[in-house]
Order: sequence, then structure tokens, then C-alpha cells
Amino acid sequence: MLNVFLTDDDEDDRLFFQEAIEDIDIDTKLTLFNDGAQLMDYLNAPNAKLPHLIFLDLNMPIKNGMECLAEIKASEKLKDIVVAIYSTSSSDEDVENTFINGANIYINKPNNFKALKKAIKKVIKINWQYHTSNLNRSTFLLRI
Repeated sequence: MLNVFLTDDDEDDRLFFQEAIEDIDIDTKLTLFNDGAQLMDYLNAPNAKLPHLIFLDLNMPIKNGMECLAEIKASEKLKDIVVAIYSTSSSDEDVENTFINGANIYINKPNNFKALKKAIKKVIKINWQYHTSNLNRSTFLLRI
């Protein structure tokens, strides 16, 4: 079973994501967080069950996605977790900054259910051990 986390402050986006992942024929356990502070509190807990993959929104109150990404990649315990940035922002600056800070892939939030399912399925099916060794800018931004 693939342990997946989604951190997003938008309730509609969380529900949309949850419906999409439940609709995909892959055995996953989804855990939802409302903001980056909740996510980091959980990840830094001594007995936390770490996820295989985190979908991380950038624009959140309290602690934003960029701050979470930096903390995750700076932590010996967390640095190997795959992080997929999941954001409405498509600015070159955001894409570049998340790439430099160690995110594994960048996804613009799709505006329809079919595209969202396709994006999630594609990210979940990537063999990250192989993919991470070939990480480059041309494969970083997921285009659906």
C-alpha cells in the first residue's frame, strides 16, 4: 500500500483530490493536512509513520509549501520522501525555486476531475528510485 499525504488549505481542493485518488485503481492510503504546520508537526513526531509521497500546496497560511519543502529536504529523517508540489501557481519562479529546493515534481492543479486523476495516477506510478536519479528541469514540470 502506498502511503500518500496531501497538504492543502483549500477544503474543496482536498475533497476533489480525495475523490480522484479513490477513483484510481491503486492501493493507497491518503492522509490530509490543512496546512504546512500540521504536516510538519506530524512528520517531526518521534513515531510518525512516514509517507512514500507528499503532495504539497505552495500557498498556505501558517507555514507555506516552500517552507515545508525546505524543512523536509534539510531533515535527515525526511529528506528521502518524494515531494510533489501541487499548486495553482505556474510562475517560472515558483517552479524554479521548488526544483532548486529539492521537490521531485511540480504539478499545476488541474481544473477538471479527469485531468486531476490522470496527474495523480502518473505521479503515483513513477518509479521514484529511478526517476530521482535522472531528475532534470525538462521532466520536473508535469504537463497533462
